[in-house]
Amino acid sequence: MRFYKFMIDTTIFQDKKAVYYTLGCKLNFSETSTIGKILREAGVRTIRKGEKADICVVNTCSVTEVADKKCRQAIHRLVKQHPGAFVVVTGCYAQLKPEAVAKIDGVDVVLGAEQKQDLLRYLGDLKKNEAGEAHTSALKDIRSFVPSCSRGDRTRYFLKVQDGCDYYCTYCTIPFARGRSRNGTIASLVEQARQAAAEGGKEIVLTGVNIGDFGRSTGETFFDLVKALDEVEGIERYRISSIEPNLLTDEIIEFVARSKRFMPHFHIPLQAGSDEVLALMRRKYDTALFASKVHKIKETLPDAFIGVDVIVGTRGETDEYFDKAYNFIKGLDVTQLHVFSYSERPGTQALKIEHAVTPEVKHERSQRLLKLSDEKLQVFYGAHVGQIMPVLLERSKSDAPMHGFTPNYIRVEVEHDEALDNKVVNVKLGDLNEDATALQGILV
Repeated sequence: MRFYKFMIDTTIFQDKKAVYYTLGCKLNFSETSTIGKILREAGVRTIRKGEKADICVVNTCSVTEVADKKCRQAIHRLVKQHPGAFVVVTGCYAQLKPEAVAKIDGVDVVLGAEQKQDLLRYLGDLKKNEAGEAHTSALKDIRSFVPSCSRGDRTRYFLKVQDGCDYYCTYCTIPFARGRSRNGTIASLVEQARQAAAEGGKEIVLTGVNIGDFGRSTGETFFDLVKALDEVEGIERYRISSIEPNLLTDEIIEFVARSKRFMPHFHIPLQAGSDEVLALMRRKYDTALFASKVHKIKETLPDAFIGVDVIVGTRGETDEYFDKAYNFIKGLDVTQLHVFSYSERPGTQALKIEHAVTPEVKHERSQRLLKLSDEKLQVFYGAHVGQIMPVLLERSKSDAPMHGFTPNYIRVEVEHDEALDNKVVNVKLGDLNEDATALQGILV
């Protein structure tokens, strides 16, 4: 914490109300929770239904052009819903296009990656600015690792272990928005996990931009972090949010198999299923390596859930390359696909690649992969019907069914019982519910 924070007069924040809107990844949601904690400690409370906010915080994403558009729409909507509120915009879109964001009607302050940790400093007396002010740092000056271990809207905590990326894939702007790879120390992260346990937390999701690259700034390793967190008493479950296939080592997979607390649940970005497109993307692996990782997981943990990210319609993805990718993915023993349509981003090297894919073809390819994903997920769910598995149940609206997840990330629905919130209970898994989003469960 910086010294000038102690000089801030927090009396102006007493009895003020805030609303938060987050777009994008789990890391963003974690950081929004931390921003909320900073404001709560200064005397600001979150709005209740029907109230108008004094402060609006929008944490933005910029992974695609669609994400940028959603950010602008969210800002306009909040400005209209909360007239006169002091509007703060941060996140990746704010870092990449601060001047454009500052010109949006109603925006008061735009904070970059290095500034959002000092939110209170930029709020002033909460009086609206005549024009939006942008406060960002150059890419070379984004160096701080801002800790974040916050409880989400439901049961699980999100522990930020790493930030930034050194990979510079041709299609991606995240390194320009987040800066170089950096991380907290293992000791500090273990302490945050212990605090989460003390608050009653039972599940922690490890988040970051490229978490397998953990250790760049501390000389430690991700595997060392996993082993240390596994020893924290009180935490029953850890999930690794996403890890690059070239950084998912056999020793990590084998450790999860014998771990007390790390769940049989992996999320691995593939992005393209042909070696030709992977090379155009400048990814650090080929399809053979990816397939070997999936095989290793299933050989070691047969019931493991494996989620996979795929981008369709990147520049250079011909019909031949997509067909090759589709057949490769179809043959993988994975559980679910997260499908994204390629969006051209200014300043990326991908713009130099020939053969642009039309929006119509992108849509058709997305639909094919989404259908394949549904088929794979239903097979995975169906294989577990009739089994009894432990489920960590989450809060739900009054009288609505409660939901939770098995260790291997099968979503389960049970009858509402408020006493079961944040409890691990044994559930017999039944058939799919009406909207095919979860298995119906019976407590045993």
